[in-house]
Amino acid sequence: MTRQLRNLVAHLLPLVALVLFVNVGLCAEVDVAVKALIDRAEQGDADAQFELGVMYADGNGVLQDYKEAVKLFRKAAEQGYANSQYNLGVMYADGKGVLQDYKEAVKWYRKAAEQGYALAQNNLGAMIYNGTGGLKDYKEAVKWFRKAAEQGDADAQHNLGLMYYNGKGVLQDYKEAVKWFRKAAEQGDADAQHNLGLMIYNGNGVLQDYKEAVKWFRKGAEQGYANAQFSLGFRYHNGEGVLKDYVKAYAWFNVASANGSDGGTKGRDLIAKEMTPEQIAEAQKLSREWFEKYQPKE
Repeated sequence: MTRQLRNLVAHLLPLVALVLFVNVGLCAEVDVAVKALIDRAEQGDADAQFELGVMYADGNGVLQDYKEAVKLFRKAAEQGYANSQYNLGVMYADGKGVLQDYKEAVKWYRKAAEQGYALAQNNLGAMIYNGTGGLKDYKEAVKWFRKAAEQGDADAQHNLGLMYYNGKGVLQDYKEAVKWFRKAAEQGDADAQHNLGLMIYNGNGVLQDYKEAVKWFRKGAEQGYANAQFSLGFRYHNGEGVLKDYVKAYAWFNVASANGSDGGTKGRDLIAKEMTPEQIAEAQKLSREWFEKYQPKE
């Protein structure tokens, strides 16, 4: 079994969702509300420009139009509106409504990040970590991850944990890695739940405890995270922290495989050689139930 934690990836998060016009029952009322919003946006109201930009980006109440969304985000961003600066960064990073341009994405993320906007701080840290749109700088990446993590952003907490685990931009410190993985895991971050489980399983920065590791693997697995499903299957195969159970091991391996885990495929095929046809049939029935129940979260 591979003990390595996953590599850091840039979290280019979706646009901030804004719920507008709740409980509006008639199209005519929606049209009036949209018209009022357009009037405010044309008068330079940054709130309205941002809200209308989100509507155009999502196709909510208006026809989806990324170019119009970019235009509106830019107007608000140039007024110093942090949400719009962040969303404009996302549009440049994803190449929606504009040509993809990582330098421009970094520019707008930085403007929002300097205003304390946690999502922008995390994305800026990820781009600096990868050297996307500028020079790679692990210490600078850690700085931005920490700022967002201290505001409670789960992605940033997980990313900061990875930096401590790998010793990039900071001295390697497994206890600090565990601390930040735990903070993200307790917020429901499946990657962090799995990585916390690995740290506890291996006794890195924390006392080794197979039952506690299984607890966190299970939390990630039940969110549809393939790596956690594989790790949980492996625990059932070995009887570590749980009673040895080939049926459950096969079932978790099978679900992990269906969710894209090569390890899950190999584990399932290997354990099948040690099982009876009746056990395999039972495991496949359980797999179907769990695959339906524990789908990856969007």
